[in-house]
Amino acid sequence: MIEIEDVAKTFTLHNQGGAVIRVMEGAHLRVAPGECVALTGASGAGKSTLMRMIYGNYLAASGRIVVGDVDVAQAAPREIIRLRRETLGYVSQFLRVVPRVPTLDVVAEPLRAVGVDETAARARAAELLARLNIPETLWPLSPTTFSGGEQQGVNIARGFAHAYPALLLDEPTASLDAVNRAVVLELIEAAKARGAAIVGIFHDEAARARVCDREIDVARFTPGMAA
Repeated sequence: MIEIEDVAKTFTLHNQGGAVIRVMEGAHLRVAPGECVALTGASGAGKSTLMRMIYGNYLAASGRIVVGDVDVAQAAPREIIRLRRETLGYVSQFLRVVPRVPTLDVVAEPLRAVGVDETAARARAAELLARLNIPETLWPLSPTTFSGGEQQGVNIARGFAHAYPALLLDEPTASLDAVNRAVVLELIEAAKARGAAIVGIFHDEAARARVCDREIDVARFTPGMAA
């Protein structure tokens, strides 16, 4: 479902005379349906960089990044938009929403984007928000003023609303209490059971041990860091 072959990434520092920094080379990874792979490695090894390349936020310098039937490294913007709408979900640590949009609609939006009717989409959103212990009194409000844990709960609910065939999870249990952490791990296990291919960053070792099938040390793809 996710296949990365010989991927390289550089950054050009335009404010430092155009210096080119090699941050990744020779990256390779395959993730099958129903599998969860954890990206590990020291800070600066390139875990987030690799996730952003898979999602299409960063352009790879070379190589192939295939998600489903789309090579993200070569895809046109309209193909990336379709991929994100239908196939590839991303749960980050940060909530980015339009101010004043009610929380219930924020969570329901991915379902509405793939054609689910409003009643069913809002019902699924309500189910997830309740499961993640977001008080119903907050659902009509924008989540922009919520606490860090509440915002992360909204992030999780939004990310799991649509049954994406592939998921990227960036610290999905960050800012959560033990009860909601357990809910998130259950959602990940359910996604795996229905066949989702998952790549994640999990600093929580217990969470990683529970839901991840294997680990990939990204440092081996980082120039100067590989053993």
